[in-house]
Amino acid sequence: MVIEGEGQKLKIIIGESDIVYQRPLYEAIVFAAKKYKMAGVTVYKGIVSYGASSIINNSKVFNLSEEHPVIIELIDRAERILSFSEIAKKLLEKANSGGILYAENVDILMYKGYKS
Repeated sequence: MVIEGEGQKLKIIIGESDIVYQRPLYEAIVFAAKKYKMAGVTVYKGIVSYGASSIINNSKVFNLSEEHPVIIELIDRAERILSFSEIAKKLLEKANSGGILYAENVDILMYKGYKS
């Protein structure tokens, strides 16, 4: 797959402990992206967060909360990002998870796989 020029990035921020179909929600989103043949996905683990529920999740606050933010980024063509965002929304709803999904325009300068 060759992707260059205008594209979009879908960013999804959820909680680390969110579960859907007996697996972590972030993992389910990655597997769904792979099945949907999205160009690529990366998952990051955050350190501190707060969101719509206004709860600060931090590993230093008395070590009571193990809930950290997880950031999932997908990059592809705009129409594929829009289509996949519907799948991601359904997974968040199924998990009864809070979070945020948003898209932003990006300029894809290079997209290249490994040569064996």
